Amino acid sequence: MESKYAPDNPDLAIATFAGGCFWCVEEAFEKVPGVVEAVSGYSGGDEVNPNYQQVAGGMTGHTEAVQVYYDPEVITYEGLLQALWRTANPTDADGQYVDRGRQYRPGIFYHNEAEKQAAEASVMALEASGRYDNPVVIEIVPFKSFYDAEEYHQDYYDKNPLRYKYYTFNSGRYQFIESVWGDDMEVDYSQYRPQNTDVSGQAGSDGSMGFDPESFVKPSDSELKAQLTEEQYYVTQKDGTERAFRNAYNDEKRQGIYVDIVSGEPLFSSRDKYDSGTGWPSFTQPIKSDWVVEKEDRSFFTVRTEIRSRYADSHLGHVFSDGPAPTGLRYCMNSAAMKFIPLEEMEAQGYGALVSEVE
Repeated sequence: MESKYAPDNPDLAIATFAGGCFWCVEEAFEKVPGVVEAVSGYSGGDEVNPNYQQVAGGMTGHTEAVQVYYDPEVITYEGLLQALWRTANPTDADGQYVDRGRQYRPGIFYHNEAEKQAAEASVMALEASGRYDNPVVIEIVPFKSFYDAEEYHQDYYDKNPLRYKYYTFNSGRYQFIESVWGDDMEVDYSQYRPQNTDVSGQAGSDGSMGFDPESFVKPSDSELKAQLTEEQYYVTQKDGTERAFRNAYNDEKRQGIYVDIVSGEPLFSSRDKYDSGTGWPSFTQPIKSDWVVEKEDRSFFTVRTEIRSRYADSHLGHVFSDGPAPTGLRYCMNSAAMKFIPLEEMEAQGYGALVSEVE
């Protein structure tokens, strides 16, 4: 059922989140660049056309939620998730702040597989960050339906500012968010704009499209800290290793390519990916052998061969000689060092010249 408050623009994308009182969640998202409209409503249950009294009474299975209409050319889904983390408490599945009950539980209602993957990766990064004293338990479930809340709930923060401020101050929401995020409470959303594909019209000197080594300049350390999640920064810049089996691409089975999270330079193809049983995405070879760099790694009292990206110099993982045919190699990579681009999106994101490396 389409929201009657939905903007009349078919080019907008839709996302659905829950983070407790929808007045607060709506306000949080309407501050995000690229968000055209956020609508308060109900989602997550089976009751058709519920009203506020039914949902608030815990009789429907729904939770207070917000439908977000945004311009995907201005803000990514990953950027919206950053807004969610700065309004919700993802460690509390039985309510949010002063509002208790499953009708106030937080949730991410994904509309497609890409949103699911992004949400799972973002949650894993949150867990790895150590920001919370308790485990991150927010549910990530398929979107089923969304029903508009009553008119008086829409833009409540704007229509009833005094009552809204009184409620939020006493709810404990912002006190909690400040204690968790501190100086990182404000998001630099410029880091969550879609990748610039202006260079995709011409092939780069490496034969690919969507990345031009001649124009790429590696961001400064401060820029990287703002651009990357804590886990991505730790892996790519501090030669770290993410958790086995609890990473975004270990179980990724779709066709597509994997590119460097910092630069976008192409690295691996799904055609060469296999299940190594190690808990990390593994490949028999890179797309081109000279698109990655090998370095001797003598850490941990052993000698290994480290794999880094050529232009961004990101730590990707290691290569071992226990892989399957045809190479006998296992390129064991970190999901946090890469971004997956599905085959059907490669053309639009500027990697059309590499489709033949996937199909």
